[in-house]
Amino acid sequence: MHIRVTRHSAFYSPLLMTLAGGHLRAEGLDASYDIATADRTVAGGILDGSVQVGQSAVSTSFAPLEHGETPPYMHFAQINERDGFFLVGRHPEPGFTWERLIGKTVLADHFFQPLAMFRYALHRRGIEAARLTLLDAGEVEAMDRAFRAGQGDYVHLQGPGAQQLEQDGIGFVVAAVGDAVGPVAFSSLCASRAWLATDEARAFMRAYRRARAQVIAAPAAEIAAAEAGFFPQVERAVLTRTIATYQQLGCWAPEAEISRRAYEAALDVFEFSGLIRRRPAYPDVVAPPPQ
Repeated sequence: MHIRVTRHSAFYSPLLMTLAGGHLRAEGLDASYDIATADRTVAGGILDGSVQVGQSAVSTSFAPLEHGETPPYMHFAQINERDGFFLVGRHPEPGFTWERLIGKTVLADHFFQPLAMFRYALHRRGIEAARLTLLDAGEVEAMDRAFRAGQGDYVHLQGPGAQQLEQDGIGFVVAAVGDAVGPVAFSSLCASRAWLATDEARAFMRAYRRARAQVIAAPAAEIAAAEAGFFPQVERAVLTRTIATYQQLGCWAPEAEISRRAYEAALDVFEFSGLIRRRPAYPDVVAPPPQ
């Protein structure tokens, strides 16, 4: 089977550990993994049958449904139930409050979901986004380079990018966006309706549940050691600290199912941002995990 992810980050450790922890092999599954590109998308791979499982988000189904289209996949399990982005500043700010962002420039991730979540976090903290500058510095690597070059007061990154800036003495994590947003259906696993009815899907789900339990309960250093091959350019201490932070934030809830509560919270975010005009029904987007 083949797994394709929209983004590659330690934030997605529950999925990475299905491979790195040997859980798929234990089910007799041989899996390959790649990162989506403009030419090789998650949706395209699922449509042509080259991808069995994708890493995505329930929000990717909102736009097609809004236009009366049927999405090519169903979301059948959660990866993260919190936003996994951090705000990194140029100085330590142990007493950080979000009001400090007013009048400042933030190199914000402008991919549709991270930006919507960040705007919603500002709203939850009582701040109008217009009172700060949300600068689009490009893709993740370009944002990192721009901040290192002195651009912006803060940068908005997932781990381990944020933690690597700390390790390098370039910046300091001052806040987790997930703390401001709260529980939400952030990232998910998706697959075709046909594949979800197969024995392979049931075997994958058994492996994924075990991997999920492992990343929640095991020491962060153990998870980092297993996943190190996925992050050859990241220092082990940085990867360990990133995983420990995600464990502490509660990003990986014990339940693999996408709850209605978390789904409705995602709709709240996108409705607030004006990205949806109607709220798609839960069964049109979410399928139960294969049993």
